[in-house]
Amino acid sequence: MNAKQIGYWVSLVLFSFAMGFGGIADLMKSPDIMESMKKLGYPEYLVLILGVWKIGGVIAILLPGCGLLKEWAYAGFFFDLTGASVSHAMVGDDAAKVIIPLVILVIGGCSWFLRPASRWIARPTAKVAFES
Repeated sequence: MNAKQIGYWVSLVLFSFAMGFGGIADLMKSPDIMESMKKLGYPEYLVLILGVWKIGGVIAILLPGCGLLKEWAYAGFFFDLTGASVSHAMVGDDAAKVIIPLVILVIGGCSWFLRPASRWIARPTAKVAFES
């Protein structure tokens, strides 16, 4: 196993745990999460929606195949985590609540970027052909 594969698997596992446990905490309506959602001004039912989406997204990125579904899951995680960061910043929460979602996003970005070619929808190419 080379360094890229190790980086992929480590970042995928860390990201999956972070988002999976976050989704479970959302579905269980953790008191800390409910307090945070109230402070942010979001309705209570949004926690359940986010919990279902996070669990579904984790399942999608762990399933073999399903390249397009994986892309949508990663995009959803991007929106969730950047939205969480901006939301906390807008209500004046401490720096940790603003930065932690971005750190998780970087870990997820590593798993997306380092994923094997079999998990890409289409392989990127460095060659660009121009016709005259």
